[in-house]
Amino acid sequence: MISVEGLKVEFGVKPLFSDASFVVNDRDRIALVGKNGAGKSTMLKIICGMEHPTAGTVSVPTDTTIGYLPQVMNLQDSTTVREEARKAFADIQKMADRISRMERQLNERTDYESEDYMALVEKFTSEHERYQMLGAEGYEAEIERTLTGLGFLRTDFERPTSEFSGGWRMRIELAKILLRRPDVLLLDEPTNHLDIESIQWLEQLLSQWSGAVVLVSHDRAFINNVSNRTLEISCGRVIDYRVKYNEYVNLRKERREQQLRAYENQQKEMADMKAFIERFRYQATKAVQVQQKIKQLEKIVPIEVDEVDNSAMHLKFPPCLRSGDYPVICEEVRKEYDHVVFDHVNLTIKRGEKVAFVGKNGEGKSTLVKCIMGEIPFDGNLKIGHNVQIGYFAQNQAQLLDESLTVFQTIDYVAKGDIRLRINDILGAFMFGGENSDKRVKVLSGGERSRLAMIRLLLEPVNLLILDEPTNHLDMPSKDVLKEAIRAFDGTAIIVSHDREFLDGLVTKVFEFGGGKVREHIGGIYDFLRTKAPLASPDRDTIDSYLDSGRKTTPITNEAPSGVAGGTSGASSYAERKEQQKRLRKAEKAVEESEKKIAKMEQRIKELDQLLCDPKNACDMTLVTEYTDTKRALDQEVERWEQLSEELEALNS
Repeated sequence: MISVEGLKVEFGVKPLFSDASFVVNDRDRIALVGKNGAGKSTMLKIICGMEHPTAGTVSVPTDTTIGYLPQVMNLQDSTTVREEARKAFADIQKMADRISRMERQLNERTDYESEDYMALVEKFTSEHERYQMLGAEGYEAEIERTLTGLGFLRTDFERPTSEFSGGWRMRIELAKILLRRPDVLLLDEPTNHLDIESIQWLEQLLSQWSGAVVLVSHDRAFINNVSNRTLEISCGRVIDYRVKYNEYVNLRKERREQQLRAYENQQKEMADMKAFIERFRYQATKAVQVQQKIKQLEKIVPIEVDEVDNSAMHLKFPPCLRSGDYPVICEEVRKEYDHVVFDHVNLTIKRGEKVAFVGKNGEGKSTLVKCIMGEIPFDGNLKIGHNVQIGYFAQNQAQLLDESLTVFQTIDYVAKGDIRLRINDILGAFMFGGENSDKRVKVLSGGERSRLAMIRLLLEPVNLLILDEPTNHLDMPSKDVLKEAIRAFDGTAIIVSHDREFLDGLVTKVFEFGGGKVREHIGGIYDFLRTKAPLASPDRDTIDSYLDSGRKTTPITNEAPSGVAGGTSGASSYAERKEQQKRLRKAEKAVEESEKKIAKMEQRIKELDQLLCDPKNACDMTLVTEYTDTKRALDQEVERWEQLSEELEALNS
């Protein structure tokens, strides 16, 4: 579908990557991985044509469309949700204008027999057929279906995009990409600022996408659930692993071990050559051999070893005072702005517990954290326990750093004891190694400042840790360092996060925020997710609607296609499964409607019974007739319900 050949990108003296060659095939689910700064986002921009390489080519067939979801949103604050979604049909609107112009020309001209006129007729017919094939005439209805499927209410359609959080803006961008129906999806950190339910929705969408997907993400669970192929940018090269992410991790470990062995053998060989040269350099009888060794040494291409993964480094929070048995107690806590964020919140967090706050964006997770910190007023009773020392990482924590200090000085001022000897190692684990430690805070990006604020928090003596979205700007090795540090932390931790892999094995209790309430779930994050209902049917219908109207409906598997016969068989089995799901949903709906009818008729019979018990209504033939007709209809509906239930049971089995 897309061919990348000999790609090279240079921003400085050393190329970002060079001689990168690979092909993006239909139905590929590619995870593009590598350390921060390796060039992942640059690669996506080059593929979609936003940036140009120093050398090499990217070949995209003329009929292949690409949808690119950037890491940074570029929405206009002056537009509404509906207007922003309409931008997906900008090309179709241009097509409609072209068709309209051709139609006017056909009506105005009279040279019906000329070749020019016939060519115009043919072009008009072709363009109009394409316009209808795209379903362009009903695009307003398509916009509404897609936005509704993504969780927007109809009352949201006319609201300005500026009123929505980052997660909801991401959904608007996803809606625009869906409406364009591209053949290739390029997604750069799509899970940033999305809640867990949104991430699961996106996973389901990508698992059924009929084209190809190339994604960059630091959410390990997300890319493992989606990917069937992994492209790694390492040491300036692109290495293709035709396996999903988890399998890639194991293969990469084996590959690095092989590299190390080859590197050590090469170093030994070079050392032997140099020793021979030094030993016999001035002996005339060995001059020929010495020259041969020098030439051999010059021809040796040094073996590069992949970057060392610093995630094995261990960090521990410094010792602190023991807090009371219950660091946080909420009793009937309520918070409202122009609407009620949450009400009747009753929760107790015990010393040593590590809990997660989860829920959709805007349901009050960060708001309750601010209540605990005393940053905003609230109603009810919220107690902070005895001797509680809070370490707080807010989403805006990076803005509170002293901009005049260097990275090293920022950490050196809070580090105490033996940890000061390991500051450079710690900075390296969070991607501040080498010269980066001498940078001033004022020149750091937002993500770099967030990482620096996280390191600083790790070194402060606290016994209650509150982290609000701590993993948004961390790569996988850094997240592993943080997770291990929190797991070994003796105190209490409250973590607001959407990263399932980060929370897994870390928290033992989940507080779910939704509908103005906070519900407690005992167990880990996956225990909580197993108790949740599957994704709402509108999302499933949106995906099915896309697949029905798209050009390609080949099923998606985690295995690469092995041939035409296999692809045909897969398409057939997918169509059968899809048809089975439709029949199942139809049967469930029929049973549900029948049950509603039965309940309505039973209620009416009760009302008629009461009316007929009254002596003055005993001879009212209208009521008697209605009672008889309703009873007969109820018996028929019960029989129909039994038949529908049997059909549903057969479909389920």
